Amino acid sequence: MPEPSWFDLQWLAFPLLGLIAGVLAGLLGIGGGIVLVAALVALLPLFGVPAEAVMHVALATSLASIIVTASASANAHRKRGSVLWPTLAWLAPGLVLGGLVGGRVAVHLPGGTLAALVGIFCLLMALRMAWPGSGSDAAPGAAVSTPAHALAPRGAWMSAAGAGIGAVSALVGIGGGSLTVPLLLARGVAMVRAVGTSSACGVVIGLASATAYALGAPPEVAAGTVGSAAAALPGGVVGFVHVPAALGIGLGALVAAPWGVRLAHRISGRALALAFAAMLAAVGLALLLR
Repeated sequence: MPEPSWFDLQWLAFPLLGLIAGVLAGLLGIGGGIVLVAALVALLPLFGVPAEAVMHVALATSLASIIVTASASANAHRKRGSVLWPTLAWLAPGLVLGGLVGGRVAVHLPGGTLAALVGIFCLLMALRMAWPGSGSDAAPGAAVSTPAHALAPRGAWMSAAGAGIGAVSALVGIGGGSLTVPLLLARGVAMVRAVGTSSACGVVIGLASATAYALGAPPEVAAGTVGSAAAALPGGVVGFVHVPAALGIGLGALVAAPWGVRLAHRISGRALALAFAAMLAAVGLALLLR
């Protein structure tokens, strides 16, 4: 299908998708990544992305947009004091390493394999978040009256966990919230602080992973073609990152992320976890059955 002109109203799909991603980023701390991947798989063929590259471009573009989406969410949470900076400092080195390695591996995997990995991952995380006693029963503000530095998990083991979170996130195109949030909940962190810290982690993951997808793509992709038939990639694609789509999504997310943050501070931790689980299950099934 030919790529729409720059003045085509179809381009509004990306800012609208960003509005949804922004609310989810603020509400659930996930950067909207899982929803973005599923939506981009459906949208990108309309913008000239060949079938052979759709999954890779969807993952890479999701990760690139998460840089903006998660930044907006993290800033809104920062203003409310719900980002654990000491924990982020320990997680960040591992997140960077894992994101770079995971992205490098992903660019060489078949699209069908990546779709299956994302779908299975979503279903496993949905079960984890919905399971009673998973640590998500606390209300968002349950521990906010306690100084953040007293609750922040620290240590080299957090950096090791960050490497795993970064690698998996790069492979499935997410900001890592579905891994970071349960990890922090298990360490006794209140839900709203787990969400806020996860949003900040998403910025780190997005930067490292999107860089790997943009600069580590195979030579033929860097030259603007993909697949055995050398199908042409549309303009604005760097490596596997669809830059116009990522910017459009980011613009919408900047507007909507504070809305999600306000909701996160008003809804119970258990309700947040169940909403998270329902979304994960729906997306996982959609990807496995596509």
